[in-house]
Amino acid sequence: MEKSDKRPLIIAHRGASAHAPENTLPAFQTAYDQGADGIELDVMLSKDNRLIVIHDSTLERTTNGKGNVLDHTYSDLLCLDAGVWRNETFQNTKLPLLDEVYEQFGGKFLINVELKNYHNPNDKLPDIALALTQKFDLLNHVIFSSFNARNIVRLKKLESRAKTGLLCLPGFAGSLFRSPFGRLFAYDALHPYYSDVSENSVKRAHKNKNQVNVWTVNNTEDLIRMRSIGVDAIITDDPKHAKSVLEQ
Repeated sequence: MEKSDKRPLIIAHRGASAHAPENTLPAFQTAYDQGADGIELDVMLSKDNRLIVIHDSTLERTTNGKGNVLDHTYSDLLCLDAGVWRNETFQNTKLPLLDEVYEQFGGKFLINVELKNYHNPNDKLPDIALALTQKFDLLNHVIFSSFNARNIVRLKKLESRAKTGLLCLPGFAGSLFRSPFGRLFAYDALHPYYSDVSENSVKRAHKNKNQVNVWTVNNTEDLIRMRSIGVDAIITDDPKHAKSVLEQ
């Protein structure tokens, strides 16, 4: 994951979610078309252990379905509309599998896979996601992130070459992971909320050979500040806007 000399990497949050339904193939394609350096997406397991790309543990907000994702098989989830909530242009958009994302975008740019087994922290999500990434030979193009530090430990145990990012909650809630204690989990990158980052904290991370990838930055002034303090990547809802700001 190489950082440009001119600006931080621009990672589209759930795809170009300012322009298309989040965590869908149209959102990822839009991010690619807008010149993003990568995408961030969320993955959890269905009832039959398929890797479903969706943010919420429940279906109501971003699909016309109901209930918990983990209570539905992939064939159940495939019947849902994940785009019409945004507008009719995206009607009949389906929930993608991580397999489909890899098939369409693998190797084209960075893919940040957030492992979202927060309600089932001991499930096989890290194992299955890693195996799929290895199958597609994408270890050099994928970074796994999670608020669940056990996922980071598990991935490194399974495959030391896997790139990992430790997500930190904003403010005091995430202060422990942002402290030297967090480095016990042997992450490659720290993923803090952007307002918790300073030039000194970025320098400390770089001294420890860790990258700093901040989320979720949309405001022009915040984008400029993140560039000025030297973060490695900016996760944003609007990669088109971020690119226009950061390349000035």
